[in-house]
Amino acid sequence: MRLSAPTSFIFIIALAIAIAGVLTAMGTISFIPLASVWIMTIAYAVLAVGCLIKGV
Repeated sequence: MRLSAPTSFIFIIALAIAIAGVLTAMGTISFIPLASVWIMTIAYAVLAVGCLIKGV
């Protein structure tokens, strides 16, 4: 299996989701109905998919 670098778009999306997870953990954002651990897991999964699928 070959890994490739994610595109800038996927990286920015994963970064935005991760920032939302950190802000949820600090209590700044309270309207997201997920725990911050799951938000960070989603961010990591988006970034992993970006690395695993070429061109994404």
